[in-house]
Amino acid sequence: MGVEAGAQAARARALAVLRIRSRALAVAVLPAAVAVILLAGGSTDHLVGPFWHAARWAMTPLAVLVLLAAGAIALVVARARPAVSPTIPIAEESAPDLYRMVRDLADRLDVPAPSAIALTPDCDSWLEDRTHPAHGPPPAADRDEIAGMRSAHRRTAAAPVLVIGSPFLWWMRVGELRAVLAPVIAGTGPSAHPDIAAARRFVRGLDAAVAVGSTPGRCPLTRGVCASIGWVARLLLRSCREHAAQMERGVAAAASERAQAVDYGLRIVAQEQVGLAYAGWDRLLTRVALPAWRMGRWPSRLDAGVVAALTELSRRDRLAEGFASRLGERPACDLLEEPGAVDGAASLLAARLFHGGPAESGPDWAPVDWDEYPEEVVDRKWRTDAARLHRVLDTLGVSHTPDPGTPPADGPTLSRILNHLSSPPPIAPAAADGETSPVGPPAPDDVTGDAGGSTMAEGEAEAEEPEPENERTATLAAGLTAELAREEATAATPAERTNPDAAFWDEATLPLFPLQPPRTARELLADHVTAMVCCAAMDTAGAIPGLDWLDGPSLLIKGERATDLAPRVLRLVEDGDPAPLRAWLLETGIRPEKPVRLV
Repeated sequence: MGVEAGAQAARARALAVLRIRSRALAVAVLPAAVAVILLAGGSTDHLVGPFWHAARWAMTPLAVLVLLAAGAIALVVARARPAVSPTIPIAEESAPDLYRMVRDLADRLDVPAPSAIALTPDCDSWLEDRTHPAHGPPPAADRDEIAGMRSAHRRTAAAPVLVIGSPFLWWMRVGELRAVLAPVIAGTGPSAHPDIAAARRFVRGLDAAVAVGSTPGRCPLTRGVCASIGWVARLLLRSCREHAAQMERGVAAAASERAQAVDYGLRIVAQEQVGLAYAGWDRLLTRVALPAWRMGRWPSRLDAGVVAALTELSRRDRLAEGFASRLGERPACDLLEEPGAVDGAASLLAARLFHGGPAESGPDWAPVDWDEYPEEVVDRKWRTDAARLHRVLDTLGVSHTPDPGTPPADGPTLSRILNHLSSPPPIAPAAADGETSPVGPPAPDDVTGDAGGSTMAEGEAEAEEPEPENERTATLAAGLTAELAREEATAATPAERTNPDAAFWDEATLPLFPLQPPRTARELLADHVTAMVCCAAMDTAGAIPGLDWLDGPSLLIKGERATDLAPRVLRLVEDGDPAPLRAWLLETGIRPEKPVRLV
């Protein structure tokens, strides 16, 4: 370990963690030591008498129980499988240039090279220790040539694994990636110190023991034993939490200090690309990938989509000008032998982590290319949502025409939705002669007075209480929410998942990182009305579905994006006012009375 101040601080904190481990061991051995003294004193006729005899009988079983409990806890801490980040392993044969660059960086920094490289579908990079036996492949079955017995398998110290965010490889250039990875790789130096490595193993073992103690589905006896082990592990974790956090900060400080001599100027520029890549990746997942995942399709080139999204951002945003000029340089993905295959694997892993899809492709979970996205995702999404909206209207008994005497159209129409949402709510019956109308505050729709007639109390009440929503809007939104919940409940469970014994994370907890909270009923209704408008535009006005790299599914009318549709739909859904939307439909040549094709 180097002479950096952070490294020395990290070692001091690691020793503090190891002292906590030693104290826990001393507490576990203390009853046994007292029992040995009592037994030795009795055998030498030094501690004799009724009191010492009773003490021996009481302390000996207690020491045995404490030793058994300590042994069980130590066994669980040592054998429990620590958590590992879901990644895509990259073999050296599939990325020799990337391994060569990493080893060159390690040589320049005078630190051990990482033992392996893996990719993660996230905009981050770190080192991860995977020396636990459960994380590696099974040992080779070597036999002793003389005795004919298998040689004892010993865990050898190995450098941590370098985990790289896959969007970095596609957006960054080779020099930028090297500058960003320099402080990360420099962390292998402090990580190789025996005290820091031992402290990390102890903390990871405690964390894994807590996870074992909280595993559901056990019998009452086993559950009680695991709960006790988990309680002890949590107690030890709380004791060493601050020291472990300070140790990691010291390691990061030492790595940053050591890496200052390597590409420092380029690293400042590369950090700007890190923030830009994160923004583009988040936008791509939430606006483009999430609609596809909900339709049972997973985009197979997410990392390549990041480049397209950020290029589009640089075209629209003048603050991002100049970033697209970097695209002429060699991208970091050229360090891979088969970047397409790696991108596909990372895209599938992203779908599993952020949406919870199956581990393998199937009829209901198929990859989709960007060229097929408008037809396979956008068109199907709009028509599926529109069909769901009309099913709910049928359930509510909504007529296809406002006049019952008018013959209905040959199929579902947009006019049905416009008429239903824009119809005024039923008017309360007038008071009979001689009766007084009930006294109460006027309905929000009836308040037409000027601003001078409003009092401060009324203004505060309007600010605190949400405006009562339209009854028909609320009923339709609730029906859509219930219908969507039924579809999700009856959907086939994701089949063909990986073997839990081979997975390093809990399959039942997927998705690990949900992208967005569940949509509200009002947002769900607005999405479905928008889908119906888009279907009418495609079937009556020649519009086509499109893909916008920053906004996701988009409607193209005469080659131009329809950017002014959302506020008009919200006006209809929230206020029951169809005038802006009807004017837009008339302007674009969309005929709401014509039937549309649904799935």
